[in-house]
Amino acid sequence: MSKLSIDILTLFPEMFSGVLNSSILGKAQEKQLVQFHLINFRDYATNKHKQVDDYPYGGGGGMVLKPEPLFYAVEDRLSQLPTHVKPRILLMSPQGERFTQQKAEELARENHLIFICGHYEGYDERIRQYLVTDEISIGDYVLTGGELAAMVIIDSVVRLREGVLGNQSSPKDDSFSTGLLEYPQYTRPADFRGMKVPEVLLSGHHERIKEWRRRQALYRTWQRRPDLLKNYPLSDQEKAWIAEWEKQKEKQKKD
Repeated sequence: MSKLSIDILTLFPEMFSGVLNSSILGKAQEKQLVQFHLINFRDYATNKHKQVDDYPYGGGGGMVLKPEPLFYAVEDRLSQLPTHVKPRILLMSPQGERFTQQKAEELARENHLIFICGHYEGYDERIRQYLVTDEISIGDYVLTGGELAAMVIIDSVVRLREGVLGNQSSPKDDSFSTGLLEYPQYTRPADFRGMKVPEVLLSGHHERIKEWRRRQALYRTWQRRPDLLKNYPLSDQEKAWIAEWEKQKEKQKKD
């Protein structure tokens, strides 16, 4: 797999310095598995005051990001790339598609991503219509700007790239990757203040451990995020487990 290139268009490039150069993202750069390019799109403003926003037509509160700086910044970046490279252009927006693990896996298969981090009240609608390929939201709330959302998505995507994590099987077991929440994890000591690790994990019996983890992942999902089970293809064994838990739940209510 080739190196992943990520361009970030922002008015506050200094916000990214610590995040991109630390922990997994920093190591991914050292391994030359990813490269980041920060672009301050204020540099592409068209007037002497470097203005990137203006009042909305029709009135209303707040300021709206102008189309010119973002169009010019993206077009300039595209002009520097080989003609066969077609980056995904991602707009951080509370109106966008909800970001999920499946979306992270989809984006991790790309070789070039461009993030647009807005500020102020919103974007000129022509940016949404004619410039970007994806609008993404990390949740049903509003942030001051798109920088924090971009950091979340970048971290989630980069860690899925081959060679980034020390143990490549780790992402496959993450919550949401399998459709379920992750099973409970334990490490040494086996007994801490009387709180003991489940015996099955100490048994060395791989099939029993595998079944325990599968059952625990399903139970945790059934308990905490039952909505995830609506589209999950349950096996007969998993249906039987859920039926057993439902009976226990009903009995506890009566007691």
